[in-house]
Amino acid sequence: MYNMDINKDGFKSTTTYVASNELMSAVNVARLLEKPLLIKGEPGTGKTMLANAIAESLGMKLIIWNIKSTTKAQDGLYVYDTIQRLYDGQFGEEGVDDISRYIKLGKLGEAFSSDEQVVLLIDEIDKADLEFPNDLLWELDQMEFYIHETKETVKAKHRPIVIITSNAEKELPDAFLRRCIFHYIAFPDKELMSEIVRTHFDSLDENLLGEALKAFYEIREIRDVKKKPSTSELIDWIRALQLGGIPAEKICSELPFVGTVIKKDEDLEAVVRRNV
Repeated sequence: MYNMDINKDGFKSTTTYVASNELMSAVNVARLLEKPLLIKGEPGTGKTMLANAIAESLGMKLIIWNIKSTTKAQDGLYVYDTIQRLYDGQFGEEGVDDISRYIKLGKLGEAFSSDEQVVLLIDEIDKADLEFPNDLLWELDQMEFYIHETKETVKAKHRPIVIITSNAEKELPDAFLRRCIFHYIAFPDKELMSEIVRTHFDSLDENLLGEALKAFYEIREIRDVKKKPSTSELIDWIRALQLGGIPAEKICSELPFVGTVIKKDEDLEAVVRRNV
């Protein structure tokens, strides 16, 4: 049983993001303990949108560091632009001797240098090299890093709220996991999903919503469907049903515009077989 007092003055659901009590508690525990929050969950459960909702709820700026397979930890700290310095030197630009002019802060550096506390999203950390999380341990622990070229230490003016997402493509190192608060966002049940959907529509016919949800969860339960449709695909589908003027009673039997929620040939075949 969660003690909801921890959520009293912290992160709460917004007009566009519905968070469970467990998720709100996880965010607020991580914030109060000053630890990164590691978020996992299947695609479409709102992992990336969570950081935006936290920033909106707490009135903070959001800084996003999108991780790719080629991303290195150094990229998030700073980059020394030697090419620009060489170029300026060749053309006689003033200030070439000032190395600090050629130091460009990365997303972590921006978060540390901000005059106000910010929310920092490190998105899809498992896309990077296996050593990437370990290479960030010192910076996330100590909230500082050293710029060798200028012999300066950049310390966080305000400890950012760090949200890290993972799609579980790779196992993260134990040393890294020990420093995080962890939360798994389970796929929403029908009741929570109906709340989520309503935040995206000014008006929505309840019969249409009910039938769309029924069909959507039946599709997700088909064992042979490999790519389960996500929340964003459900929202797109309902919008298409509205625009198409589809009567609610035809949704489950005919599955109009099913290509909005099913994106693979084999999955479509499985749905058609089940619906015949």
